[in-house]
Amino acid sequence: MVRVVMSNSPSQPGSRLPRLIAAIGGVLFVVLGAWALIGPRSFFDALARFEPYNQHFLQDVGAFQIGLGAVLLLAALSRSGDALAVALIGVGIGSALHTASHIVGTELGGNPTTDIPALAVLSVILLVAGWLRVRGGP
Repeated sequence: MVRVVMSNSPSQPGSRLPRLIAAIGGVLFVVLGAWALIGPRSFFDALARFEPYNQHFLQDVGAFQIGLGAVLLLAALSRSGDALAVALIGVGIGSALHTASHIVGTELGGNPTTDIPALAVLSVILLVAGWLRVRGGP
């Protein structure tokens, strides 16, 4: 079994720089992800010139970029250093935004009658599990 030991003290050597890098990286992921999610055509024209243009794909990428940024920001701001709570909440945020992308883009493909409820249930499960973990639950 592998055991991971995490430093919770911001005063310990090597604690501040990784937190700063996580925070900066988190902000970048969230900003770029929000751009791809909200303005997929603009994002494509400026940064992601990979033909063919696919609005739904770019919005999904944006949703998960925001989730990755959330994981980094939660980890940087976490006093407990609980990796499981950070992962559950960060991935839950990405999943919830993925669900929103499917709701907004129902005309872009997929099977909205099954995709949206399944994605919504997954999002709720992840976020509730993360909340339970933060609250000290099972």
